[in-house]
Amino acid sequence: MRRRDFIKVVAGSASIWPFAARAQQSAMPVVGYLSAYASDEGETRLAAFRRGLQEAGYVEGQNVAIEYRWAGNQIDRLPAMAADLVQRHVNVIAATTTPGALAAQAATTTIPIVFEAGSDPVRLGLVANLNQPGGNVTGVNNLAVEITQKRLELLHELLPTANVMALLINPADRALAQVQTREVLSAAHSRGLKLHVLNASSEGEFDGVFADIKRLRVDGLVMGAGSVFVRSLNKLTALTVRHAVPTISLWRDFAVAGGLMSYAPDVLDSYRLAGTYTARVLKGDNPAELPVMQATKFDLVINLKTAKALRITVPTSILGRADEVIE
Repeated sequence: MRRRDFIKVVAGSASIWPFAARAQQSAMPVVGYLSAYASDEGETRLAAFRRGLQEAGYVEGQNVAIEYRWAGNQIDRLPAMAADLVQRHVNVIAATTTPGALAAQAATTTIPIVFEAGSDPVRLGLVANLNQPGGNVTGVNNLAVEITQKRLELLHELLPTANVMALLINPADRALAQVQTREVLSAAHSRGLKLHVLNASSEGEFDGVFADIKRLRVDGLVMGAGSVFVRSLNKLTALTVRHAVPTISLWRDFAVAGGLMSYAPDVLDSYRLAGTYTARVLKGDNPAELPVMQATKFDLVINLKTAKALRITVPTSILGRADEVIE
Protein backbone atom coordinates (compact mmCIF):
# COMPACT_ATOMS: atom_id res chain seq x y z
CA MET A 1 0.00 0.00 0.00
CA ARG A 2 1.33 3.39 -0.98
CA ARG A 3 1.88 5.88 1.86
CA ARG A 4 -0.75 8.26 0.42
CA ASP A 5 -3.38 5.50 0.37
CA PHE A 6 -2.47 4.45 3.93
CA ILE A 7 -3.00 8.01 5.16
CA LYS A 8 -6.43 8.07 3.50
CA VAL A 9 -7.43 4.83 5.25
CA VAL A 10 -6.29 6.11 8.66
CA ALA A 11 -8.05 9.44 8.15
CA GLY A 12 -11.23 7.64 7.12
CA SER A 13 -11.10 5.41 10.21
CA ALA A 14 -10.65 8.44 12.45
CA SER A 15 -13.84 9.96 11.07
CA ILE A 16 -15.79 6.70 11.35
CA TRP A 17 -14.96 5.89 14.99
CA PRO A 18 -16.49 9.03 16.54
CA PHE A 19 -19.58 8.49 14.42
CA ALA A 20 -19.80 4.88 15.55
CA ALA A 21 -19.44 5.94 19.18
CA ARG A 22 -22.20 8.51 18.80
CA ALA A 23 -24.43 5.95 17.13
CA GLN A 24 -23.88 3.50 19.97
CA GLN A 25 -24.68 6.21 22.52
CA SER A 26 -27.82 7.31 20.67
CA ALA A 27 -28.98 3.69 20.61
CA MET A 28 -29.56 3.98 24.35
CA PRO A 29 -33.10 4.87 25.40
CA VAL A 30 -33.31 8.51 26.47
CA VAL A 31 -35.26 9.81 29.46
CA GLY A 32 -36.20 13.48 29.50
CA TYR A 33 -36.03 14.66 33.12
CA LEU A 34 -38.14 17.80 33.63
CA SER A 35 -38.19 19.66 36.95
CA ALA A 36 -39.33 23.01 38.30
CA TYR A 37 -36.36 23.03 40.69
CA ALA A 38 -32.85 24.31 40.10
CA SER A 39 -30.32 21.52 39.62
CA ASP A 40 -28.56 22.06 42.96
CA GLU A 41 -31.88 21.99 44.85
CA GLY A 42 -33.06 18.80 43.17
CA GLU A 43 -29.96 16.67 43.73
CA THR A 44 -31.33 14.43 46.49
CA ARG A 45 -34.59 13.89 44.60
CA LEU A 46 -32.68 13.07 41.42
CA ALA A 47 -30.53 10.57 43.33
CA ALA A 48 -33.70 8.83 44.50
CA PHE A 49 -35.04 8.77 40.93
CA ARG A 50 -31.79 7.24 39.66
CA ARG A 51 -31.98 4.66 42.45
CA GLY A 52 -35.41 3.61 41.19
CA LEU A 53 -34.06 3.28 37.66
CA GLN A 54 -31.13 1.23 38.91
CA GLU A 55 -33.36 -1.11 40.92
CA ALA A 56 -35.07 -1.91 37.63
CA GLY A 57 -31.81 -2.47 35.77
CA TYR A 58 -31.05 0.95 34.24
CA VAL A 59 -27.84 2.83 34.97
CA GLU A 60 -27.29 6.27 33.50
CA GLY A 61 -24.48 6.27 30.96
CA GLN A 62 -24.45 2.49 30.66
CA ASN A 63 -27.83 1.52 29.24
CA VAL A 64 -29.89 4.71 29.54
CA ALA A 65 -29.24 8.39 28.84
CA ILE A 66 -30.95 11.27 30.63
CA GLU A 67 -31.62 14.73 29.20
CA TYR A 68 -32.04 17.23 32.03
CA ARG A 69 -34.23 20.32 32.01
CA TRP A 70 -34.20 22.39 35.21
CA ALA A 71 -36.51 25.42 35.38
CA GLY A 72 -34.76 27.02 38.35
CA ASN A 73 -38.13 27.70 40.04
CA GLN A 74 -39.25 29.75 37.04
CA ILE A 75 -42.43 27.86 36.22
CA ASP A 76 -43.07 29.79 33.02
CA ARG A 77 -39.95 28.15 31.51
CA LEU A 78 -41.39 24.63 31.79
CA PRO A 79 -43.60 24.59 28.64
CA ALA A 80 -40.67 25.44 26.36
CA MET A 81 -38.47 22.89 28.10
CA ALA A 82 -41.12 20.20 27.72
CA ALA A 83 -41.54 21.10 24.04
CA ASP A 84 -37.78 20.81 23.55
CA LEU A 85 -37.76 17.30 25.02
CA VAL A 86 -40.57 16.34 22.65
CA GLN A 87 -38.62 17.70 19.67
CA ARG A 88 -35.65 15.60 20.74
CA HIS A 89 -37.85 12.48 20.61
CA VAL A 90 -36.97 11.18 24.06
CA ASN A 91 -38.38 7.76 24.88
CA VAL A 92 -40.14 8.88 28.05
CA ILE A 93 -40.49 12.14 29.98
CA ALA A 94 -40.02 11.95 33.75
CA ALA A 95 -41.97 15.06 34.75
CA THR A 96 -41.27 15.89 38.37
CA THR A 97 -43.23 18.50 40.34
CA THR A 98 -46.86 19.27 39.51
CA PRO A 99 -46.04 22.18 37.13
CA GLY A 100 -43.59 19.93 35.30
CA ALA A 101 -46.23 17.23 34.88
CA LEU A 102 -48.77 19.70 33.50
CA ALA A 103 -46.23 21.20 31.09
CA ALA A 104 -45.24 17.76 29.79
CA GLN A 105 -48.85 16.71 29.30
CA ALA A 106 -49.56 19.87 27.31
CA ALA A 107 -46.52 19.21 25.12
CA THR A 108 -47.31 15.67 23.93
CA THR A 109 -50.04 13.05 23.72
CA THR A 110 -47.77 10.36 22.30
CA ILE A 111 -44.51 10.25 24.29
CA PRO A 112 -45.04 8.39 27.59
CA ILE A 113 -44.95 10.61 30.68
CA VAL A 114 -44.20 9.47 34.24
CA PHE A 115 -44.89 12.18 36.81
CA GLU A 116 -43.95 12.73 40.43
CA ALA A 117 -46.43 15.30 41.63
CA GLY A 118 -48.07 16.55 44.77
CA SER A 119 -51.75 16.82 43.89
CA ASP A 120 -54.65 14.66 42.74
CA PRO A 121 -53.83 13.81 39.10
CA VAL A 122 -57.49 13.19 38.26
CA ARG A 123 -58.50 16.64 39.50
CA LEU A 124 -55.59 18.16 37.60
CA GLY A 125 -56.65 16.36 34.42
CA LEU A 126 -53.42 14.39 34.13
CA VAL A 127 -55.21 11.04 34.10
CA ALA A 128 -58.79 9.88 33.68
CA ASN A 129 -58.65 7.32 36.48
CA LEU A 130 -56.14 6.33 39.15
CA ASN A 131 -56.37 2.60 38.38
CA GLN A 132 -56.61 2.96 34.60
CA PRO A 133 -54.94 6.27 33.59
CA GLY A 134 -56.03 5.70 30.00
CA GLY A 135 -53.59 7.92 28.14
CA ASN A 136 -49.86 8.49 27.86
CA VAL A 137 -49.48 9.66 31.47
CA THR A 138 -49.02 7.82 34.77
CA GLY A 139 -46.86 8.28 37.84
CA VAL A 140 -46.75 8.92 41.57
CA ASN A 141 -48.83 11.31 43.68
CA ASN A 142 -47.04 12.17 46.93
CA LEU A 143 -50.28 13.81 48.25
CA ALA A 144 -48.42 16.93 49.40
CA VAL A 145 -51.37 19.15 48.46
CA GLU A 146 -54.05 16.84 49.81
CA ILE A 147 -52.44 16.90 53.28
CA THR A 148 -52.34 20.72 53.40
CA GLN A 149 -55.75 20.51 55.08
CA LYS A 150 -54.32 18.02 57.57
CA ARG A 151 -51.50 20.45 58.39
CA LEU A 152 -54.05 23.13 59.29
CA GLU A 153 -55.84 20.63 61.53
CA LEU A 154 -52.61 19.68 63.30
CA LEU A 155 -51.65 23.32 63.84
CA HIS A 156 -55.06 24.13 65.27
CA GLU A 157 -54.84 21.10 67.54
CA LEU A 158 -51.57 22.52 68.82
CA LEU A 159 -53.10 26.02 69.12
CA PRO A 160 -56.69 25.32 70.25
CA THR A 161 -57.38 28.96 71.17
CA ALA A 162 -56.28 30.29 67.77
CA ASN A 163 -58.90 32.11 65.73
CA VAL A 164 -56.93 33.53 62.79
CA MET A 165 -54.77 31.39 60.50
CA ALA A 166 -52.89 32.10 57.29
CA LEU A 167 -51.96 29.99 54.28
CA LEU A 168 -48.86 30.87 52.24
CA ILE A 169 -49.04 29.96 48.54
CA ASN A 170 -47.26 30.79 45.30
CA PRO A 171 -49.91 32.30 42.97
CA ALA A 172 -47.66 31.73 39.93
CA ASP A 173 -48.09 28.00 40.52
CA ARG A 174 -51.78 28.22 39.67
CA ALA A 175 -52.74 24.55 39.84
CA LEU A 176 -51.25 24.02 43.30
CA ALA A 177 -52.42 27.40 44.58
CA GLN A 178 -56.05 26.83 43.64
CA VAL A 179 -56.29 23.34 45.12
CA GLN A 180 -54.52 24.25 48.35
CA THR A 181 -56.62 27.36 48.84
CA ARG A 182 -59.85 25.45 48.31
CA GLU A 183 -58.85 22.62 50.67
CA VAL A 184 -57.63 24.84 53.50
CA LEU A 185 -60.51 27.30 53.25
CA SER A 186 -62.88 24.35 53.65
CA ALA A 187 -60.98 23.05 56.68
CA ALA A 188 -60.83 26.51 58.27
CA HIS A 189 -64.56 27.06 57.75
CA SER A 190 -65.44 23.73 59.36
CA ARG A 191 -63.40 24.70 62.43
CA GLY A 192 -64.76 28.22 62.67
CA LEU A 193 -61.40 29.79 61.81
CA LYS A 194 -60.69 32.92 59.82
CA LEU A 195 -58.15 32.23 57.08
CA HIS A 196 -55.98 34.75 55.23
CA VAL A 197 -54.40 33.57 51.98
CA LEU A 198 -50.98 35.18 51.55
CA ASN A 199 -49.04 35.20 48.27
CA ALA A 200 -45.33 34.99 47.49
CA SER A 201 -43.76 34.05 44.17
CA SER A 202 -40.16 34.92 45.07
CA GLU A 203 -37.90 35.20 48.08
CA GLY A 204 -38.00 38.98 47.83
CA GLU A 205 -41.67 38.95 48.82
CA PHE A 206 -41.24 37.04 52.09
CA ASP A 207 -40.55 40.05 54.29
CA GLY A 208 -43.79 41.61 53.10
CA VAL A 209 -45.66 38.40 53.90
CA PHE A 210 -44.49 38.47 57.51
CA ALA A 211 -45.34 42.15 57.80
CA ASP A 212 -48.88 41.18 56.72
CA ILE A 213 -48.94 38.35 59.26
CA LYS A 214 -48.17 40.84 62.02
CA ARG A 215 -50.70 43.39 60.71
CA LEU A 216 -53.46 40.76 60.42
CA ARG A 217 -52.68 39.34 63.88
CA VAL A 218 -52.33 35.82 62.55
CA ASP A 219 -52.11 33.11 65.20
CA GLY A 220 -50.56 30.41 63.01
CA LEU A 221 -49.21 29.86 59.51
CA VAL A 222 -49.59 26.90 57.15
CA MET A 223 -46.82 26.87 54.57
CA GLY A 224 -48.07 25.65 51.20
CA ALA A 225 -46.35 23.38 48.71
CA GLY A 226 -44.19 24.79 45.94
CA SER A 227 -40.64 24.74 44.63
CA VAL A 228 -40.07 28.42 45.50
CA PHE A 229 -40.60 27.58 49.18
CA VAL A 230 -38.18 24.65 49.00
CA ARG A 231 -35.49 26.89 47.53
CA SER A 232 -35.95 29.48 50.29
CA LEU A 233 -36.68 27.14 53.18
CA ASN A 234 -33.83 28.43 55.36
CA LYS A 235 -34.97 32.03 55.01
CA LEU A 236 -38.60 31.11 55.67
CA THR A 237 -37.58 29.16 58.75
CA ALA A 238 -35.57 32.10 60.05
CA LEU A 239 -38.48 34.48 59.47
CA THR A 240 -40.95 32.28 61.37
CA VAL A 241 -38.50 32.18 64.30
CA ARG A 242 -37.66 35.90 64.20
CA HIS A 243 -41.33 36.91 64.09
CA ALA A 244 -42.40 34.16 66.53
CA VAL A 245 -45.03 32.77 64.15
CA PRO A 246 -46.14 29.19 64.93
CA THR A 247 -45.80 27.50 61.54
CA ILE A 248 -46.29 24.06 60.08
CA SER A 249 -44.46 23.16 56.89
CA LEU A 250 -44.50 20.43 54.29
CA TRP A 251 -40.77 19.71 54.69
CA ARG A 252 -38.94 17.95 57.52
CA ASP A 253 -35.93 20.23 57.00
CA PHE A 254 -38.06 23.12 58.23
CA ALA A 255 -38.53 21.58 61.68
CA VAL A 256 -34.90 20.40 61.82
CA ALA A 257 -33.69 23.94 61.04
CA GLY A 258 -35.74 25.44 63.89
CA GLY A 259 -39.30 25.67 62.57
CA LEU A 260 -42.11 24.53 64.84
CA MET A 261 -43.39 21.45 63.03
CA SER A 262 -43.72 19.64 59.72
CA TYR A 263 -46.05 17.04 58.30
CA ALA A 264 -44.82 15.54 55.07
CA PRO A 265 -44.89 12.55 52.75
CA ASP A 266 -41.72 10.58 52.01
CA VAL A 267 -40.92 12.51 48.84
CA LEU A 268 -37.65 10.68 48.18
CA ASP A 269 -39.50 7.39 48.08
CA SER A 270 -41.96 8.93 45.62
CA TYR A 271 -39.07 9.89 43.34
CA ARG A 272 -37.67 6.38 43.64
CA LEU A 273 -41.02 4.93 42.62
CA ALA A 274 -41.14 7.36 39.68
CA GLY A 275 -37.77 5.96 38.64
CA THR A 276 -39.05 2.37 38.75
CA TYR A 277 -42.14 3.35 36.73
CA THR A 278 -39.94 5.10 34.16
CA ALA A 279 -37.95 1.87 33.85
CA ARG A 280 -41.15 -0.13 33.34
CA VAL A 281 -42.19 2.17 30.52
CA LEU A 282 -38.75 1.83 28.94
CA LYS A 283 -39.23 -1.94 29.06
CA GLY A 284 -42.51 -1.62 27.17
CA ASP A 285 -45.25 -1.25 29.76
CA ASN A 286 -48.15 0.94 28.63
CA PRO A 287 -48.66 4.00 30.90
CA ALA A 288 -52.39 3.80 30.18
CA GLU A 289 -52.45 0.55 32.16
CA LEU A 290 -50.06 1.44 34.99
CA PRO A 291 -52.10 2.55 38.04
CA VAL A 292 -51.08 5.83 39.64
CA MET A 293 -49.19 5.13 42.85
CA GLN A 294 -49.90 7.22 45.94
CA ALA A 295 -47.86 7.98 49.03
CA THR A 296 -48.73 5.91 52.09
CA LYS A 297 -46.25 7.16 54.70
CA PHE A 298 -46.30 10.59 56.28
CA ASP A 299 -43.98 11.92 58.96
CA LEU A 300 -44.89 14.36 61.74
CA VAL A 301 -41.85 16.18 63.15
CA ILE A 302 -42.06 18.53 66.14
CA ASN A 303 -39.34 20.87 67.37
CA LEU A 304 -39.88 21.02 71.14
CA LYS A 305 -37.15 23.63 71.59
CA THR A 306 -39.01 25.99 69.26
CA ALA A 307 -42.33 25.18 70.94
CA LYS A 308 -40.87 26.17 74.31
CA ALA A 309 -39.48 29.40 72.86
CA LEU A 310 -42.97 30.20 71.56
CA ARG A 311 -44.45 29.25 74.98
CA ILE A 312 -46.49 26.48 73.40
CA THR A 313 -47.24 23.35 75.38
CA VAL A 314 -47.38 20.39 73.01
CA PRO A 315 -50.18 18.05 74.14
CA THR A 316 -49.37 14.37 74.60
CA SER A 317 -51.98 13.56 71.94
CA ILE A 318 -49.68 15.17 69.35
CA LEU A 319 -46.39 14.03 70.86
CA GLY A 320 -47.64 10.45 70.83
CA ARG A 321 -48.27 10.65 67.06
CA ALA A 322 -44.96 12.35 66.23
CA ASP A 323 -42.48 10.35 64.18
CA GLU A 324 -39.64 12.57 65.37
CA VAL A 325 -39.29 15.00 68.27
CA ILE A 326 -36.41 17.47 68.19
CA GLU A 327 -35.21 18.58 71.60
